[in-house]
Amino acid sequence: MTRRTHAPTSLRPRALVVALLLSLSFQAAADDAPSADADHDKKKAADLSAVTVNARLSSERPQDIPFGLSVIDASAIENGRLPDVESVLRRTPGVDVNSYGGGNDANIRIRGVGSLNQVSMDDGSVALNMDGVAMSSRHASLATFDVDRVEVLKGPQGTLFGRNSEAGAINVTSRRPTWDTQGYLRAEVGQDGQQLAEGAIGGALSDQVAGRLALRYGSFDSWVKNTNDGQPMIEPKDLAIRGSVLWKAGDDTQVLMILEGQNTKHYAGMEVLRPFGHTARLDFTPGVFDDNHKRLRRNSIEVDHDLESSRITSITGYTEAAFRGTKGYDRTINGALYGYPSEYLVTDYSKEHVASQDLRWSSLPGADTFWVTGVNVSHSDRSFDSLYRSNGNYQQRDFKTDSYALYGETTIPLSDVWKVTGGLRYTHDHKDYDGNYTAAGLTVPDSRRIGENYLTGRVALSYELSPQTNLYVLTARGHKSRGFNDYSTQPVDSQPYRPARVDTHEVGIKYQSADRRLSLNGSVYLNEVKDDHLLGYDFNTMAVSTINANTRSKGVELEGAWQPLHGLRFDAGVSYIDAKVTSPAFGVSGGDVAAGNRIPDVPYWSGNLSVSYHHDIASFWRLPDPAFNVELNYRYVGARPADAQNHFDLRGYNKVDMRIGLQSGQSEFYVWVDNLTNAHYDLYGNYSTPTVTTGMPARGRTFGVGARWDF
Repeated sequence: MTRRTHAPTSLRPRALVVALLLSLSFQAAADDAPSADADHDKKKAADLSAVTVNARLSSERPQDIPFGLSVIDASAIENGRLPDVESVLRRTPGVDVNSYGGGNDANIRIRGVGSLNQVSMDDGSVALNMDGVAMSSRHASLATFDVDRVEVLKGPQGTLFGRNSEAGAINVTSRRPTWDTQGYLRAEVGQDGQQLAEGAIGGALSDQVAGRLALRYGSFDSWVKNTNDGQPMIEPKDLAIRGSVLWKAGDDTQVLMILEGQNTKHYAGMEVLRPFGHTARLDFTPGVFDDNHKRLRRNSIEVDHDLESSRITSITGYTEAAFRGTKGYDRTINGALYGYPSEYLVTDYSKEHVASQDLRWSSLPGADTFWVTGVNVSHSDRSFDSLYRSNGNYQQRDFKTDSYALYGETTIPLSDVWKVTGGLRYTHDHKDYDGNYTAAGLTVPDSRRIGENYLTGRVALSYELSPQTNLYVLTARGHKSRGFNDYSTQPVDSQPYRPARVDTHEVGIKYQSADRRLSLNGSVYLNEVKDDHLLGYDFNTMAVSTINANTRSKGVELEGAWQPLHGLRFDAGVSYIDAKVTSPAFGVSGGDVAAGNRIPDVPYWSGNLSVSYHHDIASFWRLPDPAFNVELNYRYVGARPADAQNHFDLRGYNKVDMRIGLQSGQSEFYVWVDNLTNAHYDLYGNYSTPTVTTGMPARGRTFGVGARWDF
């Protein structure tokens, strides 16, 4: 029986966040008035460095950018214990992530926009960029070690970041080499086998060259147990290393070279029969996931050359990834579905090689008129193969994509307080697909070619209400290119799916006080998407195809940060999203989708509140400069549909994390608690029959200790 979801009746979690942000807005009004303690405020703000972002491929203040933007800095990532991009996104207002727990399956939605089901590794609605190099959003498991900041750009970003950015873009920036010798060491141990060792060191190698080397190793035990031996189903391990070299090739030229590698082992996308019980369990042969692995490599060279009043930038990137992942139903699920308690296993193999070149000419940071124009070229060579281990059926699929783009954007002052922004991008994609499908010993080949040309862009008007407050109105168009289904099981499945298109309208306000103690950003938006993607399934032919459906989302978003006094900081955000399917879709896996259904994984309400406190204390035990550090993070996520058919809901939850540290000089010892209240919630849900639903429970309460030393 289908159960419709209505807005939650309990206002308590979001009221907490709203009340805080309202208090920040009253504080903003007070900050704009002259203060008798202005000199004292300036001294107190001396340690509040100005924040800049690279959301438009040039260094700018966040409040000057005419669209929604969230910035998560290194301190929030490290103190919040956010080990990967996916964890950062789960803490960001207006962003939702569906992940089965594997290393290659994240589906990201921003403001309710994103694929209803991902149908290929190329079917991403969010562009992921690491140090300016584009990567598939399937790499959201990317480790956030030695990272300077993560920028989440909301709304279509087709002008500067190209195809497959209809919902937004994620920019990850690693720490750059410095001329002063500096670095850090960090280690953690905790329950469920959680371990982390991380460090970095950098400094001058010569008068013209500086370098930095960073390394991380981490591991944990799955909280899902194997019924056969009582041990964790998987024990994932991560190893990542990055080396960067910065060369001052001249007074106006610098070159940044980065080599990075990340290896993960034993990750697995798992489904558990609901309800999960006190301890979630699966009935698999022990060790069935031991060969799962993912290898990711990234190499890039960035060259910046400043002219008298402009800058030329070249970013050359090469990435490669190799993935092997076994997944399937255990004996418990198969027994519930078919009455036969046997394992059903599929192993996917994927390899990817991507070469890219971005060459642009832009204004210098801080110029009165912002402008950038450039050309982008990329070539992708990718495979995705599947072996069905129960019957020996095998699919081999190879994909090649060539993409060429010209782009430009400018912000022009119309007066002292009015600015207009316009941007446009022309893109040509060419895709080749070749496949071989083997069943019952017979192999059938398949081959297809497609091409596509499209325009994306945006127009915005900004008004400076005061030196600290900007208002803006924006309209934008984004595009997600057409392609081929990764999960096709026979040639009839491989018909190319249609492209998706989004039209977005947004009105927003951005405020930052003169002393930078307070920032407040708000927006109201409407997104209309045509032809987004779902997985289809024909029970007669067992064909897995792609079905298109239109969607619409509208909402309100508010974020703020406030440092009322030295050592105390509040960060908060609240998001309301009403996201629905607006056209019916028939023949979809799991049943037909009706117009009016809510988009899966998107709650009406979500919010977060973070409080950090640093307090110097009297010396004891001969500790130099002791201090007390506390960070408390609260996250509320409302009830949301598990699938596009709205068969059932995933319950809302309240999650609290805490970190308490004792600092002395450059060293800190701390204890941490994840999921302090032991909240029980689902990471995702899946519908099979009215009596059989599956999903993945989140980890319960765990705690541990850690230490950090900066030098």
